[in-house]
Amino acid sequence: MSRVFKGLLFALSLLVGLPAVAAQPVLVGAYHFPPYAVKPEGAKPGGLLPELLAALNRLQSDYQFVLVPTSVTRRYRDMESGRFDMILFESPGWGWQDTPHSALDLHIEDAEVYVARAEPGRDESYFEQLKGKRLALYSGYHYGFAGFNADQQYLTQAFDAVLTYSHDNNLTMLMRGRADIAVITRSYLQIHQDRHPELSSGFLVSQRVDQVYKHHALFRPQAPLASEAFAALLLALNRDGQLDALLSRYHLLVPGSPGG
Repeated sequence: MSRVFKGLLFALSLLVGLPAVAAQPVLVGAYHFPPYAVKPEGAKPGGLLPELLAALNRLQSDYQFVLVPTSVTRRYRDMESGRFDMILFESPGWGWQDTPHSALDLHIEDAEVYVARAEPGRDESYFEQLKGKRLALYSGYHYGFAGFNADQQYLTQAFDAVLTYSHDNNLTMLMRGRADIAVITRSYLQIHQDRHPELSSGFLVSQRVDQVYKHHALFRPQAPLASEAFAALLLALNRDGQLDALLSRYHLLVPGSPGG
């Protein structure tokens, strides 16, 4: 056996013994935002985001997407400070423009709709005037009717709003007569109706929307993953229909697709 060949075999044996290159961690911020993220601080986070990250981790081995809990009010500060690298499902009206970032349009839309208790003679016109009605709102959210001002004191004083951390609680307040109108994420409401079809007839849902979500992914400037690379991963995920199937389970569609 030649000396050169022996040297090649020795080098190969060293390479075989080396551990595989570890995937680059990508930290993804998440706050309780059903149905996108449900209790991300818990042992078993739920919602679209954890499922999407799991699918991306199965798809490739270059990046390992890791969920990092944050809060609805702190999330942009946390991204700027480097607590996480990126955050998904952010709409332009929510106040992140002054945070250093690059953005990727996900071409995924959702909306918020007005919901009231169904009563004889009550119809779409009930939602035309919000003044004088008690509103049940989700604390920390930006609402179109309020000019996207999420300040709790402003909402309670200007709109007689009750602020909670649960869409379910807000719907319950409607049924018990403790609130007149709730503003609910449309995808969440559709999932709620799937799970509780017996309650659907008790609600009047507006055709008018309070706002349309135009979801983006935001990346901090030092993120290990560029927006273009993330877009390529999403395209790869959808080549066999995985992404569309996941979105449809959460009543989300890409604009222009059938039913979108």
